[in-house]
Amino acid sequence: MPTLTSKANPRFRDLLARLRPGGARREASLLLGEKLIKAWAEARQTTAGKRLRPALWLRLEQTDPHPLAAVLGTETLVLGEALMRELADAGSPPDHALLMELGPEPAGPLADRVLGAWGIQDPGNLGALLRSAAAFGFQEVLLGPGCTDPFHPKALRGSMGAAFLLPLRRVARLEPDPGRWYALDGGPGAVPLAEADLSEPLRLWVGNEGHGWQGVALPEGVQRLAIPIQGVESLNAAVAAGIACYEVARRSMR
Repeated sequence: MPTLTSKANPRFRDLLARLRPGGARREASLLLGEKLIKAWAEARQTTAGKRLRPALWLRLEQTDPHPLAAVLGTETLVLGEALMRELADAGSPPDHALLMELGPEPAGPLADRVLGAWGIQDPGNLGALLRSAAAFGFQEVLLGPGCTDPFHPKALRGSMGAAFLLPLRRVARLEPDPGRWYALDGGPGAVPLAEADLSEPLRLWVGNEGHGWQGVALPEGVQRLAIPIQGVESLNAAVAAGIACYEVARRSMR
């Protein structure tokens, strides 16, 4: 099998073009490395996992074929180290990568236990937020305006496969349904986490890393929810989400 080594190669330029769009315009993403590929393979029969369809296997030159490539039956391209390194945008190129096509976002009624991210801009933070949601039994994640791309390679690495376990959908505004809606915020009038009714249906939202919910008009029906802290001004958004998600799971196991 020939090895692609030139950045001017039409196949490589087409690959870059497919990966360039982000956010709501993204139609393809790249699973970099065996751990992430394995995480998708283990979750591929779930509703969220089926949203990603394998389109092209990428193998680093002088690397043995991966057994899963034959199972999936996708075409394989062998890339030189410089090309694989450019795709990975990292110091060390992975031995394997898998180009995935993205299907449509889910539709219909929300699940019983939903986590929302509003304006989370750091891919690592969003990935960590998805991990907490999956670990503590949340069934869906909503992405509000200004949210980073959950299928950006850095967000996928941060989620460690959680993006394949949870349905993800973008929303333009907060439109409370009959469930309980909370926005994590320590401002005036916020309900302390220990006192809040966290029973389902529950929609728990996390605001922007820098300014939280500043400038966002929370509609009627959305309560502010506070995590008591001392000695610091605020918590990292992903940390706050993890604490709140754990509390929801802890109460549900009583």
